[in-house]
Amino acid sequence: MSLILRIVFLCCHILVFLSEISLAVDSISQDQSLSDDGNTLVSKDGTFELGFFTPGSSHNRYLGIWYKKIPIQTVVWVANRLNPINDSSGMLSLNTSTGSLVLTQNGSVVWSTSSLRKPESPIALLLDSGNLVVRDERDAESEAYLWQSFDYPTDTFLPEMKFGWDLRKGLNRYLTAWKSPDDPSPSDFTFGMVLHNYPEAYMTKGNQTFYRSGPWNGLHSSGSPQLRDNPIFDFKFVFNKDEVYYTYSLKNSSLISRLVLNGTSYVRRRYVWIESEQRWAVYTSVPLDLCDSYALCGAYANCVISDSPVCQCLEGFKPKSPQAWNSMDWSHGCGRNKGLSCEDRHKDGFMKLTGLKAPDTAHTWLDQTIGLEECKAKCLENCSCMAYANSDVRGQGSGCAMWFGDLIDIRQFAAGGQDLYVRMEASELEHANEGHKKGGVLVAVTVSLAVAALSGILILGWCYRMKSHINVQEKSDFSIKPDQNSGMQVDDMDLPVYEVSTIAKATSNFTIKNKIGEGGFGPVYWGILADGLEIAVKRLSTSSGQGLTEFKNEVKLIAKLQHRNLVKLLGCCLEGEEKMLVYEYMPNGSLDSFIFDQQRSKLLDWSKRFHIISGIAKGLLYLHQDSRLRIIHRDLKASNVLLDNGLNPKISDFGLARIFGGDQNEGNTKRIVGTYGYMAPEYATDGLFSAKSDVFSFGVLLLEIISGKRSRGYYNQNHSHNLIGYAWKLWKEGRPLELIDKSLEDTCFVSQILHCIHVSLLCVQQHPEDRPGMSRVLLMLVSEFELPEPKQPGFFGKYSSEADSSSSKQQLSSTNEITITLLEAR
Repeated sequence: MSLILRIVFLCCHILVFLSEISLAVDSISQDQSLSDDGNTLVSKDGTFELGFFTPGSSHNRYLGIWYKKIPIQTVVWVANRLNPINDSSGMLSLNTSTGSLVLTQNGSVVWSTSSLRKPESPIALLLDSGNLVVRDERDAESEAYLWQSFDYPTDTFLPEMKFGWDLRKGLNRYLTAWKSPDDPSPSDFTFGMVLHNYPEAYMTKGNQTFYRSGPWNGLHSSGSPQLRDNPIFDFKFVFNKDEVYYTYSLKNSSLISRLVLNGTSYVRRRYVWIESEQRWAVYTSVPLDLCDSYALCGAYANCVISDSPVCQCLEGFKPKSPQAWNSMDWSHGCGRNKGLSCEDRHKDGFMKLTGLKAPDTAHTWLDQTIGLEECKAKCLENCSCMAYANSDVRGQGSGCAMWFGDLIDIRQFAAGGQDLYVRMEASELEHANEGHKKGGVLVAVTVSLAVAALSGILILGWCYRMKSHINVQEKSDFSIKPDQNSGMQVDDMDLPVYEVSTIAKATSNFTIKNKIGEGGFGPVYWGILADGLEIAVKRLSTSSGQGLTEFKNEVKLIAKLQHRNLVKLLGCCLEGEEKMLVYEYMPNGSLDSFIFDQQRSKLLDWSKRFHIISGIAKGLLYLHQDSRLRIIHRDLKASNVLLDNGLNPKISDFGLARIFGGDQNEGNTKRIVGTYGYMAPEYATDGLFSAKSDVFSFGVLLLEIISGKRSRGYYNQNHSHNLIGYAWKLWKEGRPLELIDKSLEDTCFVSQILHCIHVSLLCVQQHPEDRPGMSRVLLMLVSEFELPEPKQPGFFGKYSSEADSSSSKQQLSSTNEITITLLEAR
């Protein structure tokens, strides 16, 4: 009896097992259906699954497709998004007479498909691509589908799907975001291809255009120069009389990636599945920044994300409403300084603008068979033509695109943009050309003045008080006159000299509550002057033996430097034993107070961090290159980068900086000063410093911003790797994503972060000659061209024993940060 029971028990298990196998099917044919009782269709390779689901906290049921192997249910397509089912009575079946899929609730149709021809033997299949198709089994052409879900996408764009138009069928494949994570019904946020003469894609919110991709220029969409060859996917654009569409395919079948239109955050993101971390990571996202906002600057204006304000009228144009423009309302755009005359159209010319996103193509004419010269002639002949350009920028360029009416939604790119030729009245064009010529002279004059300032005024122009009678070796021949606010002023430097009493009053007599930091040579205080101006006062410690030297150095270096990414010196005080520098106050403090703080780091998403990285790079490039007398900072670190109200970075603390002559590339010092963890190996060990030693410090800072980790911590079990070594180890093992700060998981653009990690490793290479200069670094940051493979970095692992053996270290209050001074015997 027991044997019989065991046999029965075994048979039951076999039957259950076989029933489970029979349910794991990929198709529905005649006389079959799919009910809402746990049954599903599964693609042959097991990637996708079709069945009934309930999104989020909703109680409604929907028929959809999702990734089967991913534990986080990720729905990529929904059938009945307009008509949810409110119970479990849903049933999907195939009408064999019409070849239609029919979804019913208690017998009532809630969703169905249609076909233009009647099949003999219809079958519905869930393909490995995630495409649900209906085809005729007797049709010899396997891809002659009667219907396919890829023609009716919801919010997700999958590999091999076509985004755009089938002109033969009048079919438009576009994305529509879910209303919310709990509601897959269509929102008013859409993204689709628009069939202008020169087609392009638009995002819209209701009736308002939100974002514009720019037309395809042979390489990429004009508004997406960052779309380049990459390790994740291939892509192409098809534009002919039958079809206009964009598509992409994955380079590796093991990769999982999708594009999703999000109606909550109003973005379109590309996600990549990170199997080792079991999460979706953002690879790219649009809109990218403020300049991607449609028509932000109005007509005939250029949006430059690195400028402030971002909107700039094109040359030869001026704001239509100056008052609104100056109030940061740029929507009125710009108008011509001098109008055009159709009668004099042949006297007009064209101003060449470079590196742009092409204007809105709503009113364009396209001829792909002619070149640029013929395009110019055609545009000149038609007085309504306002601009022209090559429609294909590959190689020497080909094809002709012409714009009629106002030029709208232009933006500037640092790299990867295209040329645009804008129509100008003859005298305005001549004036613009003269401006360019004079601009060249002005640049030369500016450089000469900068050299004179740095070699003359800056060398001698350190700020001092007449009453103090300090004996210095430099020649000092300044005329000093009383200043209404501060008592004294140096004419040559136009720098206010404050009384100690004025600063003491502003800082509440240097009380502890006003102290906002501690630098290498003393404390920093917040204060407010009588006129309401907030200031930061750097008070040099009287016990610092090097204070006076660094004080004079900082004044003469920073007083004449003007750049949006350098902190502004407002004045100084040198009275008795007191040596103080007065700066503009940065309300957000230093960068290290954000990136190394578990809570505040969440306030810096990737776009803010990249803005800070770019700003630091621009400030450093200005120091290195904007004058023949280059300035080497020598102490670039997170605590020496301050943030203003808008989180714009400003490099500070020039006490250790050095001036280089125009033909000088490297310096040597017996007095090694700087901060462990940021110092280049050739400087820390041999006292050799150059612009490349600043590049090394920038590379370390870049790693800190990306990782949220301090450079001098240890990041493996046996304490053999600092941050540089840790980053290098992850890079060589193909695991660089593990370096990224956890607070960036939901906001970062993975491809751009990986690119920045690559740049940082190029900056921290062992040998200075292998490191790029800052001009190259900035170009690499804002472009996505292929980068060389980095070589092993300096200080790979623990820091050198030579540097750590210093007997003269000065510990600061900042955790894990040591500013050092090494003196060699003569």
